[in-house]
Amino acid sequence: MEFTAKVRTCLWFDGGGQEAAEFYVSLLPDSAIDAISRPSPDAPALVVEFTLAGAPYMILNGGPHYTLTPAASISVLTKDQEETDRLWAALTADGGRESQCGWLVDRFGVSWQIVPEALVRMLNSEDRAAAGRAQSAMLEMRKLDIAALEAAFRGV
Repeated sequence: MEFTAKVRTCLWFDGGGQEAAEFYVSLLPDSAIDAISRPSPDAPALVVEFTLAGAPYMILNGGPHYTLTPAASISVLTKDQEETDRLWAALTADGGRESQCGWLVDRFGVSWQIVPEALVRMLNSEDRAAAGRAQSAMLEMRKLDIAALEAAFRGV
């Protein structure tokens, strides 16, 4: 196997890595499976290299020695509520679970942050009181709601 990127994030799985990678690349443009390494032709994938929205990743089906944790997550910056809703629904389906402030854990155990670009703009605003209101609203949410964040930002 020849790696296609000098630096990449490796996610350690206890099986199911190819299925996860195929699911992930189906969610975002500029994503693809780059390479699959198997110990033998009929064996499950050991390493799956993939690109997710232009960022290189790999999954190692390394066994039960390590488990995924929210200490490492995939953060996706979304353009609008439609993209936020679509990704949230896909990633929480089939056993995924919601968390707070735009965080979730997918059915494979990978933690994600689904963050609308609008929230980043609000939090970085020079109007610190408005930014604080947006942050307070975010802290009360699971999936982020851009309209509610904007209303809080404006003080409505």
